[in-house]
Amino acid sequence: MVSPCLKQTWTVMGVLLNMFGQGMVLSYPSVILPALLSPHSIIKAEFHEASWVASCIGFAGIPGFLSSSFLMEMYGRKKAHVAVLIPGIVGWLIIYFATSISVLLCGRCLCGFAAAATVSLGAIIIGEYTSPKNRGMFLNLKTVAVCLGNMAVHILDHFFNWKTIALIAVIPHILALVIILTWPESPFWLASKRRFEESQKSFYWLRGNNKRAILEMEDLLRTQKEKLSQYPEHVDNSNMIMDFIRKFKDRSFVKPLIIVCFAGLLLESCGRHIFPAFAMQIIGEITSDKSQSFYYTLGMDTIITASALFSSYLVKIMKRRTLLLGSGFIALFVLFCVCLYMLLSAKGIVSNERTWIPILLFTAYFILSNLGCTPIPLALLGEIFPLAHRGAGSCVSGFILCIYLMMAMQASSYLLVTVQVYGTFAVFGLLMGISLIALYVILPETKDRTLQQIEHYFQTGKFRHDNLGIDEVNMKMLSS
Repeated sequence: MVSPCLKQTWTVMGVLLNMFGQGMVLSYPSVILPALLSPHSIIKAEFHEASWVASCIGFAGIPGFLSSSFLMEMYGRKKAHVAVLIPGIVGWLIIYFATSISVLLCGRCLCGFAAAATVSLGAIIIGEYTSPKNRGMFLNLKTVAVCLGNMAVHILDHFFNWKTIALIAVIPHILALVIILTWPESPFWLASKRRFEESQKSFYWLRGNNKRAILEMEDLLRTQKEKLSQYPEHVDNSNMIMDFIRKFKDRSFVKPLIIVCFAGLLLESCGRHIFPAFAMQIIGEITSDKSQSFYYTLGMDTIITASALFSSYLVKIMKRRTLLLGSGFIALFVLFCVCLYMLLSAKGIVSNERTWIPILLFTAYFILSNLGCTPIPLALLGEIFPLAHRGAGSCVSGFILCIYLMMAMQASSYLLVTVQVYGTFAVFGLLMGISLIALYVILPETKDRTLQQIEHYFQTGKFRHDNLGIDEVNMKMLSS
């Protein structure tokens, strides 16, 4: 008999392999940009064209988020995940066979489409398929998988050219596809579609039939039956559009969306996607020795991945808010210290020969930011939207995150040239500070809460402390 924990782990592995591939997509500019700008490149590109190769994934991610939101609501989490993985596989193959900048951009756009489509979809799947006890750890492991993907590209760059790396990047997507085909459908989605018996079967397969699982299942069914009784069984397209517009007047939709806005801004401003994409350039400027950039980058990749893995343990023993805000404000202080030191070094006020000082400070910064600022904003996507708003929330959140990513990638290309590394990170540091202050005010604590309890909070403004909504009589009946 396979334990529920192993079943949940197997399910999550499909998401994590996809996140590994997403990490390869994000860090691929560190490989392709130097190759394109090289005098010996087989594909000739100007600087502005090469910058679009890096940033186009943000633009391509908008339809990715929109399509995944539609597919997950209409056809379920499993089929949606399969559908959005295929463009990623095709995209890498197009990059491998590319002979012009336009074809290369097409491949990158398809990879960006698939990567964006699975950001919130993967978080929602982990949130719905795993128990509250394991949910935080599994959601944080998404960040570990992305970090490993970043590291893999930087290591492969030392041994292979950009075409071979594109071909290797297909492997994690294919493995993810194989695992996803073995999944049951999400019990939460099945319940929202009035398929209650299938929902119970899927839920108990994933969670087991212990007392707490039974109570959570009963609460899910009771809540969904109450909500579905207020809506017709079949809704036409015009009603769907009006329902989407009405969501922006619903407190339980707007408040999570505001949290996502600031959490997404924090994710981009802490350098999560900037450093992997421009790692060689950043390290080369800090050390003034590009010949050693690979080893410094590999060392920082290892440390960043280890800190993200450690965060997966910390999230089990610490509250989300404490971990996010505590590590975030300390990381911000370290970031401003390194920016100040590099500014003084550039002005000749302090010696620029002690390159180990900014390297050490940047290492400390990335360790701290990967404890909370990177994993928790992505984890929130799988927790904070009520079931009725999950598709629409994913859609709107995805649009916001794609805009952030595109702006960060495009701006970084020019900021690193004009105001150098210290100016670039100082700008992002200011945005990071604003985000942390906002989240301090509006972010609730979700550790060990069921999705139903979190949903109740955003509807009423307070957490429910009863027995998962089960009255005392039913509680005794279920216990017996």
